[in-house]
Order: sequence, then C-alpha cells, then structure tokens
Amino acid sequence: MTPEQELLSGLAKTTYRLNAQFLGIGEQLARPAGLTAALWQVLAAVLRAPLSVADISREIGTTRQSVQRIADILVEDGLAGYLPNPAHRRAKLLNPTDEGRAAMRRLGPAHAAFAQRLADELTVDVLRDVSVAMTRLSEALDSLVGTRRDPPSPSLE
Repeated sequence: MTPEQELLSGLAKTTYRLNAQFLGIGEQLARPAGLTAALWQVLAAVLRAPLSVADISREIGTTRQSVQRIADILVEDGLAGYLPNPAHRRAKLLNPTDEGRAAMRRLGPAHAAFAQRLADELTVDVLRDVSVAMTRLSEALDSLVGTRRDPPSPSLE
C-alpha cells in the first residue's frame, strides 16, 4: 500500500472507532434524560429551528429513512411534533415540544461535565484543532465523492 492508502485506512479505522465511542458515550449521557443517542441527535438538530427529515439527514449525515423512524418515535413520545412546511406541502417540519426541550435541558449538566473532562484531558486548544481538522476532512470527502447518494466505489482497505 502507498503511504496515502495507509493514511486513508488508518483514518477510516479511527473514525469507525470514534463513532462507536461517541455512540456509547451518547447513550450513557442520554439515558438519564429519557433519551437514546439517536433521539438526542435528531432532537438536537431541530432545537434552533424546525427542519424537514431530509434537512436533518443532511445535517447529521445519515439516511432519511433512519431519521424518519427516529422523528416518528420523537413525535409518538411527545418530544417533537410535525409542522406544515411552507416550502414543501408533503415534507413536514420536525419541531421539539416543550417536553423535548426539557429532556434536552436534563441532559445538559452531564453533557457539560463530560465535555469538561475531555477538555481537561486534551485541552480546549487540541479539541478545537481536532474539530477543525475533522470538519475539513468531511468537507474534502464531500468534495471528492459528491452527494451521499454517490458513495465512492473503491474499498477503503
């Protein structure tokens, strides 16, 4: 393998591991608030403004089908509701309810405490640099492979 291939494979493996770690941490932080990591992720996406399922899926980088399933659970559990979308009659907007906002506030202290522990471990400057680098990597991958509907065909290994 070329050095570039080794770097790409290493990045992919680390990203898969990080994903699993973040999901595990998310589950631990969300559980006391009555949420799961998936519910938290989708609910957090609509805290600032209502979004369509398609918009949420683009924002969090997952499929519309999985976001739709989670959105329906949020609505069924009274944590969110659907609003009419003036831009698209059929694509309703997901909006948090007061109960959904309260659930997000309940997980805030544990989230803040874990964020502080991570910052203490790495420093805020390192966390910021990693965040910038990961964002840049994501943008580069988007640029190279186009939309999520056009995944790269070669294997990462």
